[in-house]
Amino acid sequence: MVIKKERITKETSIRLSVKRGLTPSTIDTGVGFLNHMLDLLAFHGHFVFDIQVNGDTDVDDHHTTEDVGILLGQAIAELNVDKTKIQRYGTAYVPMDETLARSVIDISGRPFLHFEARFTAQKVGTFDVELVKEFFYAIAINARITAHLDLIRGGNTHHEIEALFKAFAQSLRIALSDSDIDRIPSSKGVIQE
Repeated sequence: MVIKKERITKETSIRLSVKRGLTPSTIDTGVGFLNHMLDLLAFHGHFVFDIQVNGDTDVDDHHTTEDVGILLGQAIAELNVDKTKIQRYGTAYVPMDETLARSVIDISGRPFLHFEARFTAQKVGTFDVELVKEFFYAIAINARITAHLDLIRGGNTHHEIEALFKAFAQSLRIALSDSDIDRIPSSKGVIQE
């Protein structure tokens, strides 16, 4: 199944498609560091992204980063329609040299983000690191998932952010993976839509 999404505002024009798979992604957001992180998210989450963005990066990278998170979250929610086939919970710890990140996800239908990360620097290249939280907030709210992301140990800021993206991808892959039991993974019998 391929989910296609589009968002056109005065700030960004985004077209993307998302499917499960292992083939390479095509990503051009106009923000080099974001491209790199999205490629890692796709690779480690077993997604294939086709993302094309024309954004107001002459202002800064905020609108592009947030709007890509919004659309990716919506696409992931649509990929995840049959709740009887998922594990629901996923946890991953990812080291990146001196850094260590943890991501814990619940495909709950209840959107929430806990984000605990003190980055060593304020920028990676020209990318403002405060946008990392904005991205994960947008994706969690729009995918309707509960996500807890923690940077346990830091060091190099590129490594810190990369470890968070990889941990999120791994935990999301686990949560969305096929369950061996064909039922809604909730004692209530329902996961909120």
